[in-house]
Amino acid sequence: MREIAVFSGSAHPELAAEVCAQLGVPLSPTRVSRFANDCLEVQLQANCRERDVFLIQPLVRPVQENLVELLLMCDAARGASAGRITVVMPHYSYARSDKKDAPRISLGGRLVADLMVAAGASRVLAMTLHAPQVHGFFSVPVDHLHALRELAAHFRQYDLSRTTVVSPDLGNAKEAAAFARMIGAGVAAGAKQRFADDRVSISSVIGEVSGRDVIVLDDEIAKGSTVLELLDRLREMNPRSIRVACTHGLFAAGALKRIGEQPDVLEIVCTNTVPVPEEERTDKLRILSIAPALAEAVRRIHNGESVSALFDAPED
Repeated sequence: MREIAVFSGSAHPELAAEVCAQLGVPLSPTRVSRFANDCLEVQLQANCRERDVFLIQPLVRPVQENLVELLLMCDAARGASAGRITVVMPHYSYARSDKKDAPRISLGGRLVADLMVAAGASRVLAMTLHAPQVHGFFSVPVDHLHALRELAAHFRQYDLSRTTVVSPDLGNAKEAAAFARMIGAGVAAGAKQRFADDRVSISSVIGEVSGRDVIVLDDEIAKGSTVLELLDRLREMNPRSIRVACTHGLFAAGALKRIGEQPDVLEIVCTNTVPVPEEERTDKLRILSIAPALAEAVRRIHNGESVSALFDAPED
């Protein structure tokens, strides 16, 4: 069997180190340099020849820098005769560009997927893509993980007998329903209309909320405008308590501070698919590690085992 080689880009080396610790393999060094004309150059500083190479890089700010770095890592591994190149991309920011909802608009989700394949990616390991159809933008195999198990394990520490999981919109309702089944809770959803990237309106919440412990669940929180709008609607229905959870805690433009300042929000839970700077964290924030899940998926890919079987096992 091929040997394994794991490299990390600049986006989230802490997560890569944690994945390697779970796998029991070293994190191979990567050198990123910049020419005088501002072009990047990447060198993978470990042997790749005929190895099973895994490149760990979420697409987070600065997204374009990290994307080009990832493409150059793919190219470097291909040029070094890697046996197979798997892009481990815990967060795919371009997944939001997934539909033609205006004339002459670009489909960044598909274009960036094509760029990765053109650069040499043989396979992609992703987590909680913004929409299911993004999976189909890639012309190579995609293993699509979710963080619902990690979130469910966290929330099982509470009394869930009067809990409702609330999706901010109908698009995320299927994931919210799956999460609700995991923890034995009810489910509700907001009726959302988006007018701009940071301007939304939620006219109502469909489901039982009054007097219940609410967990607001979304795939990602960026500017937080959707969550804040949803909180206003929930307050009109008098829930007993409110907690907020997501997979990707992007928390752009002070979103974490704004949500944390809401007195009735008891807790904000996310995973470490993306880095959250120490200086932006609040006492209400809980960050769960998805490194064990990524490491197990990497191990299964390397050994030719089923990755979907990770979701088939009985719940704890």
